[in-house]
Amino acid sequence: MKVLLLLLLSPLQGVGGSSQHQEDFRFCGDRNQTQESFIIYEHGPANISIQNTAQALVIKRPFLPSRRNSYYQYLLPPALGRYRFCLYWFKANRTLRLAYGKQSFLLGEDLSSSIPRGKERQRTERNSTSIFNVSYIYKGGKNTSLDSAPEYIFPENVPVWEQDVEKQLTTLDHLIAQPPVPATGATEQQLLRRKLEELEETLAKVELEGQNQTFGKATVHATVLRVQPTPDPQHLAFASQREEGGEVHGFAVDLPSSLFVVVKEREEVVEHRVLLVDINSQTMFQDENSSRVLGDRVVGISLVDTVVANLSEPVLLTFFHEQLPGNVTPLCVFWQEGTTASSGSWDSYGCATAAGSRRTECRCNHLTYFAVLMVSSPEITYVHRDSLSIISYVGCLISALASICTILFLYFRSKQRDQITSMHIHMNLLGAIFLLDLTFLISEHLASGSQAICRAGGAFLHFSLLSCLTWMAIEGYNLYRLVIEVFNAYQDHFLLKLCLVGWGEP
Repeated sequence: MKVLLLLLLSPLQGVGGSSQHQEDFRFCGDRNQTQESFIIYEHGPANISIQNTAQALVIKRPFLPSRRNSYYQYLLPPALGRYRFCLYWFKANRTLRLAYGKQSFLLGEDLSSSIPRGKERQRTERNSTSIFNVSYIYKGGKNTSLDSAPEYIFPENVPVWEQDVEKQLTTLDHLIAQPPVPATGATEQQLLRRKLEELEETLAKVELEGQNQTFGKATVHATVLRVQPTPDPQHLAFASQREEGGEVHGFAVDLPSSLFVVVKEREEVVEHRVLLVDINSQTMFQDENSSRVLGDRVVGISLVDTVVANLSEPVLLTFFHEQLPGNVTPLCVFWQEGTTASSGSWDSYGCATAAGSRRTECRCNHLTYFAVLMVSSPEITYVHRDSLSIISYVGCLISALASICTILFLYFRSKQRDQITSMHIHMNLLGAIFLLDLTFLISEHLASGSQAICRAGGAFLHFSLLSCLTWMAIEGYNLYRLVIEVFNAYQDHFLLKLCLVGWGEP
């Protein structure tokens, strides 16, 4: 009787071999083995799936693009009966281990069990059978039981590989390369924006071989930067590759340490992941004004699962470019999403611009998509500039001479009349105009001198202009007195008071 009991229990093997490191995912269940069967391990979509048939236990997951084989087959123990098996996923080294009864299989590592792509044997008919006593658990989670079923799919926490990013980059690149139809421009932009959001979600989950990794196509380049949290975070710098032949040769990003301090205060994270998306096209960032972006270059900076705004230290983004025309002023802007998915506009709020001859620095207090707008003004040729300068100088000279002549005329005129208050007000206004004309005529020569002389000339020019405006206001007040306050217009020392206001107030 004891011998018979041992024979019946021998197929129901325990899960052999325990891992030295805790797995990130574990799936366990009981399988009835009714005939000779295999383990089939093959490439699948972006999910881990376990499918049970009478002929095989099929396990699928996405493979790395560098893997030459996409199909593996392992022979299971010949003894029939119920077996307990567990599937372990180790994220650190990207391996799956299957414990089946007392046997253990490191899936995908045994080259003798692999079959090259395109040479898999013809699929035989598979009869689906259920898996019993099913449970699964993620690292740090709770063990969860499931009902019996022949197939299970786990889309959560499944790794995303490089080929998934490259596939999305290729799709987005093709969509950008296609010229949008005017009638469906909004729909085209909405589709591109949605594809860009999907790319960002994929970059947030992609498995990286190193600390940083760059994915690139003709139009869109994406870089993922991994930052390990530390008690004393440091700033993070990144520079793109130099490009020749284009209007923009590259860019550099300097993220302040305060960015990671803010994140640390909000939540406990294992690592920070910074996404840099470099787009060499303005197709999906068109506003109503058809604004022109420098080199059609748009750079997106984001922190995964975090909205960054109102930083105490600004983010520094530097664009390297050719020397800009004289009538173009660069302006750092960011993309502001509109109320609808197909609308938006460029905004400069929170960004400061420091323009150089061959570089433009943008200092912004938030993270989003940035660019440099080309703000153009009508260009004046040297011939027109000289002509306008001559006209300005001649006009100011005539105005100054006319002011002197009028002052002399009013002075001699006032000698012949008793009521001289209005005459003196006119003379002071003309004196202010003369000082303004004179200062304007010599301002160019003062600007070429020392810094102190230049500042003094600018201050005196400003004083002359304010004096003109003040005496014009006094002229209006005097006219009011003469017309309205005809019989009660006399005041002691009235002219002295007006001079104190006219020359002292500016």
